[in-house]
Amino acid sequence: MFSVGLLVLVTSFIVSSFYFSLLVSSFISVLGNSVIDKLGHREVLTRRGQVPVRTPLTHTLPRSVFWGLIASIPVIILLSLLYGIVFNAEIFTALIGGILVGPSHMLLDVFTERGIYVKRNGKWRRFALAHFSYDNPLVNGLAILLGVIMLLAALYLHNYHYYNYYF
Repeated sequence: MFSVGLLVLVTSFIVSSFYFSLLVSSFISVLGNSVIDKLGHREVLTRRGQVPVRTPLTHTLPRSVFWGLIASIPVIILLSLLYGIVFNAEIFTALIGGILVGPSHMLLDVFTERGIYVKRNGKWRRFALAHFSYDNPLVNGLAILLGVIMLLAALYLHNYHYYNYYF
């Protein structure tokens, strides 16, 4: 929800349809966050059983941008087929969403116990700010609330025209 809210807020400055921005941002958010989590976690056997562990493959800031862009390619291709191959506001919306989805994921992960990876002295090291559990209901609720606030800000701060639909 946090990524969707952020992407809609940013892309609402590009396109004049809230619903278009919401639809594209939702697809890119689901695709990008899924790719980052599926490729960037491996299972490690501990005394407590199988535990998912993040890897630097996707959980670094620069690599998260790359994986977010890769995940947005299907949306960009679909928009190219619908709106034409030329570079336009609709494709730019998907491109910006692809660039931002990874860093938004890292922004939330940096507050968890294991954080994200940064390179120090040529080696990957974990970096965390707050060390919250990844499944902390209060922190997750706050992230969802911030996402909803950004959605509402995108809806109310921009002058959308009721007759301007892209569907």
